[in-house]
Amino acid sequence: MEPRAIVTHGDPIAPVILGVTSILLFAIIGRVVARRLGQPTVLGELLMGILLGNLAYYLGIDLITVLREGQSVFDVVNRTLAGAPVGEVAAEIFGVEKGAEIVRIVTGPHGGEVMQVAHTVDVFSRYGVIFLLFMVGLENELRDLQQVGRDAVRVAVIGVVVPFLLGMAATVLLRPDMSMSTIMFIAATLGATSVGISAQVLHEVDQHRSRTGRIVLGAAVADDILGLMMLAIVSGIVVSGSVDLREVIFIITISALFLGSAIALGPYIVRFSAHIMRRLDLVEAKMFTSYLFVMVLAWVANLAGLATIVGAFAAGLILSDQHFKDYEDESGQSDRQLTIRELIMPLEVILVPIFFILMGIQVKLESFLHWSVIVLAAGLLVAAIVGKLVSGIGAARPINRLAVGIGMLPRGEVGLVFAAIGRTLGVLNDAVFSAIVLMVVVTTLIAPPWLKHELLRQPPEADADPDARPG
Repeated sequence: MEPRAIVTHGDPIAPVILGVTSILLFAIIGRVVARRLGQPTVLGELLMGILLGNLAYYLGIDLITVLREGQSVFDVVNRTLAGAPVGEVAAEIFGVEKGAEIVRIVTGPHGGEVMQVAHTVDVFSRYGVIFLLFMVGLENELRDLQQVGRDAVRVAVIGVVVPFLLGMAATVLLRPDMSMSTIMFIAATLGATSVGISAQVLHEVDQHRSRTGRIVLGAAVADDILGLMMLAIVSGIVVSGSVDLREVIFIITISALFLGSAIALGPYIVRFSAHIMRRLDLVEAKMFTSYLFVMVLAWVANLAGLATIVGAFAAGLILSDQHFKDYEDESGQSDRQLTIRELIMPLEVILVPIFFILMGIQVKLESFLHWSVIVLAAGLLVAAIVGKLVSGIGAARPINRLAVGIGMLPRGEVGLVFAAIGRTLGVLNDAVFSAIVLMVVVTTLIAPPWLKHELLRQPPEADADPDARPG
């Protein structure tokens, strides 16, 4: 029986519409199911992607076969267009058996349509990552870090460094055959923290303004900054192919200069842009300025040798509705206007689920048939949990240090972004990528109920912060 392919349509864009819409539909189903079960939506989308990817692959659906392999398939196409024999390139990248299957799909009667849909999904997912990190930055305030200052910074530093060291130790112990760049990248993914998941729990139990809650949120902001800098360092080492102290210092300097310059100059650039667009409606000015700002910073970050998500996150930290206050006063628009978050959310709602579905599709369950993968996943999970729980000691007593550590535990979307970058760079193979995704899923699943239990176990007034503003 011939494997299924995408049906030909008169309009060349029709297969793209069908393919992308179908993937988005599965994302919606995953999101609804997750909410019904009281779980983060990211988990529903990711698990739906895993289910879709593995089931559709075994049913012989060509599009899913291509999406499972990610950037490697596009490398085959690019090298073939440059004049290399497609069969030789595919065999070199995938091996003889898998390479023959890829060649059959790419050169088949529907190969152009399959690649067109796959490329569109890949581009949309990359936009999704940019908007995801932008929204993460937008939800954080630098003043949150300033309010709890030293405690938050100590928690964040421990929460990045200790998981990194434990991750390196676990990987070296369990898989000594791996290259140092791969080991370092695996360890770097363990330092991530998803502030959104813990923030949701803190709001549910009305402790987001307690000192514990503010330390967790402030530390998560610092954790994101430190984690992204570590990602930039490790990515630079991977690209350069060697661990050079001068290169590391250079990347740290570039990262610090980029973030510092963006945070210092960004507000002035945003206000100037809003002034230039003063002939537009306020909503249009906010939308255009925000979109252009995040895209330009993402591009500049890439130009500086950093990941685009570093620029997107910085844009989120910088942008604020207050930057458009003068514009509002000039235009006389006193009615309630949409916030930047409300304006960008439609883009995020469409593009981000495509990223999570794609990440799920690329998790190959057959990888777990090997004990080495299961053992590595277990080792990374232990390192990920212990490393974040230890971070709680950075908070001064009488804070509930265990609650702080648990609040730093979920990796969520940030951990998946790190893993996706590692896969794009070619430093994480299928087995390691699947092991990291398992670590992300488990830490994200166990953190919310555990944090809620720990916070409710103690009276709220025992953790009150006299400086906190009333809710």
